[in-house]
Amino acid sequence: MRNNGDFLFTSESVSEGHPDKVADRISDTVLDAYLEADPEARVACETMVTTNRVILAGEVRGPEAVEKTLIDRAREAIKDIGYDQEGFSWKKADIKSYLHAQSADIAVGVDSAGDKDEGAGDQGIMFGFATNETEHLMPAPIFYAHNILDRMREHRKAGDARGKGLLPDAKSQVTLRYVNGKPVGVTSVVVSTQHEAGMHQSKIREMVRESVREVLPEGWMCPEDQFYVNPTGIFVIGGPDGDAGLTGRKIIVDTYGGAAPHGGGAFSGKDPTKVDRSAAYAARYLAKNVVAAGLADRCTIQLSYAIGVSRPLSVYVDLDGTGHDVNEEKLGRLLNEIMDLSPRGIRKHLRLNRPIYVPTSSYGHFGRVPDPVLDNFTWENTDLVDGLKSALNR
Repeated sequence: MRNNGDFLFTSESVSEGHPDKVADRISDTVLDAYLEADPEARVACETMVTTNRVILAGEVRGPEAVEKTLIDRAREAIKDIGYDQEGFSWKKADIKSYLHAQSADIAVGVDSAGDKDEGAGDQGIMFGFATNETEHLMPAPIFYAHNILDRMREHRKAGDARGKGLLPDAKSQVTLRYVNGKPVGVTSVVVSTQHEAGMHQSKIREMVRESVREVLPEGWMCPEDQFYVNPTGIFVIGGPDGDAGLTGRKIIVDTYGGAAPHGGGAFSGKDPTKVDRSAAYAARYLAKNVVAAGLADRCTIQLSYAIGVSRPLSVYVDLDGTGHDVNEEKLGRLLNEIMDLSPRGIRKHLRLNRPIYVPTSSYGHFGRVPDPVLDNFTWENTDLVDGLKSALNR
């Protein structure tokens, strides 16, 4: 996204009941189950969901006893999302697990031997991004798209007048107008939400309108003719009964809504030795601290890794012309010094070897407020600010 000029920019989000997000939730449920039993467990779980059927596949290394609990845990995840429909029910769904042991060929390149640090679980590039557009240092379009659906979820689960009759599957899309590179208002909002049979579309429109107004800044509501709710009409059959879902198919929703580059790797179902996940979290953490320190208005960070190699091959910083007298090359070197960016160093710094991943499976992995009880979303902390400022002034 440009840092100046006048333009429109759009991002979308999907709810926890979207088929792909149901799959992500179950995959992260499997991951948390293994990490709860063994913080060093290895998990790469893929899930497919369709009409009253769930299939788990992938590879794991951890306590065998955990495998016996996975079907029940998956069922509980579906129940918590809210699915007890004819075509997809937590009670009736046929759930099968085809998880198997991790490949020894992969493990040998990742495991540490004696004093040798473990290598990355795969090659690849990972990006982190931050911008001062919002208080959580996220791009505004994806931030508001997430929050609209999250607010609708709150009302649906509370069963109040703004959510009664709405069902779990939903999508949102928010278009913002930028003036001189800064968001000034919403030009259009699109929300499609599954609902119980017999509900009038005008009632659904007003229910959704309440959630949108609660989330958007005052005066930012779009014109009435640009407010679209269930534009195709009735939306009763939804979720995995309406469309199959797969783990890792919403990578742009999970990150920055298209406002920043993406390395292509998905997150859910992967333990933190997989740099697709952990290094993307580290890159966000570093970029957020750069912006929080006032060193730039926007920051993109790229990290690259090779399988079996512990240290990143490159650390790239782009301040998009918004850096305040900061040399990007120097900042990149400093970031590589201030944080150990090996897979083990990232896990230790951000405390990733814990069962903290289910909440990440919907409404974005970034821009979230850490839960003080779970101590999760540690990559959203800004505890490097003072150290960055001091180091740059030396």
